[in-house]
Amino acid sequence: MSATATGMDVLFILLGAVMVLAMHAGFAFLEVGTVRRKNQVNALVKIITDFAMSTCAYFFIGYSVAYGVNFLVSAKALTGGAPGLFAPKGYDLVKFFFLATFAAAIPAIISGGIAERARFWPQVCATALLTALCYPTLEGMLWGSRFGVQAWMLSTFGAHFHDFAGSVVVHAFGGWVALGAVSLLGPRMGRYRKNGSGVNIPPSNIPFLALGAWILSVGWFGFNVMSAQKLDGISGLVALNSLMAMVGGILSALLVSRNDPGFIHNGALAGLVAVCAGSDVMHPLGALATGVIAGALFVWGFNQCQTKWKIDDVLGVWPLHGFCGTFGGIACGIFGQEALGGLGGVSLPAQIAGTLLGIGMALISGFGVYGLLQATLGLRLSEDEEFRGADLSLHRIGAYPEEEISGYEE
Repeated sequence: MSATATGMDVLFILLGAVMVLAMHAGFAFLEVGTVRRKNQVNALVKIITDFAMSTCAYFFIGYSVAYGVNFLVSAKALTGGAPGLFAPKGYDLVKFFFLATFAAAIPAIISGGIAERARFWPQVCATALLTALCYPTLEGMLWGSRFGVQAWMLSTFGAHFHDFAGSVVVHAFGGWVALGAVSLLGPRMGRYRKNGSGVNIPPSNIPFLALGAWILSVGWFGFNVMSAQKLDGISGLVALNSLMAMVGGILSALLVSRNDPGFIHNGALAGLVAVCAGSDVMHPLGALATGVIAGALFVWGFNQCQTKWKIDDVLGVWPLHGFCGTFGGIACGIFGQEALGGLGGVSLPAQIAGTLLGIGMALISGFGVYGLLQATLGLRLSEDEEFRGADLSLHRIGAYPEEEISGYEE
């Protein structure tokens, strides 16, 4: 029976890993549908390459930083053949697979913000640094109970910082890192006129954008529910709360944006980002409220960035992941309270402190990593390359080559 239970846990978390892996197709199509046609191939190549680089960096360095585990031992030991080192049947290996898909979400998030003007190889280097060192350090603090942070939270606030599925550890971190990258890159050519007014650049393909949002939304139920990591920890509450936050985000974005299709589909993601932290402790009504607030927050934040603050964040990843992830960390400490129908065991001061820690580390990482790369390799395409588009400039083929034969070079 013990062997069967272990095998079921392996299968459970493997299915979660596959679902989150599929979410990266969602990231890709969300970006493809938003950027202009001349940058669609680049979006696809960035996402899959960043996933590969993230997995390698996280395997050799990042996972050890976060959890103190080194995989450079024999396969016999990895599958439990050496008692005390690794769990039987390779459970620790599929756990790594699952968490590696989370780590790879960091560059996937950033990719949408820096789209259409970022050089390719500097971004690959940034991915390696972020997933080997920066993200795992925060992950180890808040999920791995390393570096004494959670012990300090418990002694100071009477509760650990609670982030069940990564509102802060994954989403807020990725969104605030993206702010550093976008700020250093500057806006796209022609995005703003000399008088400061903006030039509207609409999404290139709403069906692709919608497809990306749907893939992400479906995969999110693996992202959230399978964060239990073992079958006996699974909770239907997480699934229902994820659903309620998703629909709340859709409806509020629908109303606030006045029926804008891009905002509506991203509203679903805003709700899901925000509910990650407290999806295991909120009442479904609290999750619905979280989604409603997050959907409206995203629409407001995106418009503020683009029109008021002149931050050319192409997919709105700072508002979507940064703002809504920040709100989710705090919302867990509000709607997770027993007084509001939650399961309790959370502390609002601890949630605020942990969220601020995540933002601070993200800003240091974003401006530090991308600032270093800007000074050494350069971050931005030349004006000619940006004008031609990243597809032809970097990959020598466009998304619609039969229409672009004149753009090829020998």
